[in-house]
Amino acid sequence: MDTNEKMREAAQTIDALITPSLLLDRGRLERNIQSLAEHARKLGVVLRPHMKTAKSIDVARHVFPGEPGPITVSTVAEAEYFAGHGFRDITYAVGMSPASAVRGMELCRRTGADVKLLLDSMEQADALAGVREATGVTPSVFIELDCDDHRGGLKPDDPKLIEVANRIVAAGANLVGVLAHAGESYGLSTPDALVKAAEDERLATVRAADTLRAHGHACPIVSLGSTPTAHFAENLEGVTELRAGVYMFFDLVQHGVGVCDLDDIAISVLATVIGSKPEKGWVLVDAGWMALSRDRGTANQQIDQGYGVVCDEKGRVLEDVIVAQASQEHGILAIRAGSGKSMPDLPLGARVRILPNHACAMAAQHHFYSVVNGDSPRIEARWERIRGW
Repeated sequence: MDTNEKMREAAQTIDALITPSLLLDRGRLERNIQSLAEHARKLGVVLRPHMKTAKSIDVARHVFPGEPGPITVSTVAEAEYFAGHGFRDITYAVGMSPASAVRGMELCRRTGADVKLLLDSMEQADALAGVREATGVTPSVFIELDCDDHRGGLKPDDPKLIEVANRIVAAGANLVGVLAHAGESYGLSTPDALVKAAEDERLATVRAADTLRAHGHACPIVSLGSTPTAHFAENLEGVTELRAGVYMFFDLVQHGVGVCDLDDIAISVLATVIGSKPEKGWVLVDAGWMALSRDRGTANQQIDQGYGVVCDEKGRVLEDVIVAQASQEHGILAIRAGSGKSMPDLPLGARVRILPNHACAMAAQHHFYSVVNGDSPRIEARWERIRGW
């Protein structure tokens, strides 16, 4: 362990942290978790949280304070990690390759976990026979649906839907259901549009499930979700489970969509002022895109938040101060274009917190969370997170 790592572990308050450092507000995290869990209960569906944002067993234990429950993952490494911590009901919600399917089924054989795969083509379905032969495990499989032209998946009325289902069964695998993700909801910004996107997602998945059942496939699981549609869904009749991930932390993109308030955002990067350019209205900090990520997801929204919104060290938003530019290890704080505000006094050594455009991408730049609560400088815990694939 190097000197910096020892200092990080010994830090009792954020003042002692080496910056840039990733903070996680426990109170906001718990509030976000409880809110969507209650919404799912009211809608009568199982909530299958996506762990791709947090990638942390400590966060997962706040989502499931009792026994481990159903989760979604985006990498096989996540599946292996969470299975190692007792999670057994895992959906790998990225289209399978033969290699990833073999690795997933080997995990099932070693641990007894039920890792469900995702596919949308006949080629993938045909590959399942080889996966089964190589591992001795019968794969459980979802057919991915395209409900809004966002990414992969089959349209609910695509004739290939039935053929893919038939090929899954012919390969000796179990077809467990259909799965959709309304990714285009991230481009919306009004409650009416989000409610409609949620209903369109529901109709698409239920229609596909009904089609499969009419052709002799049981299709027991009807799975859908994105953080925006999960929060704005009003009716999930015919759906069995709801998925969302970034809701645990939220971020500026979700704020721009209209899903959360700024004070719901649970993670931030703590940074230190290292200089200034008064003639340009700049303040320089030691957090560049290596700490914040290069995600500029708000650039196409009504309000461009640069590389992140800036708060003081207690987490209070500094009005109209954003990270306007970022290089590898430098961030340039400036007043948002068109604002009449002035840059607050941020002397050398001052600390600021920077809210993320995309929580998943910001968190991915770091190895652990320093857990705080509200404006208290005390570090309550250090929670490790995994990386890689």
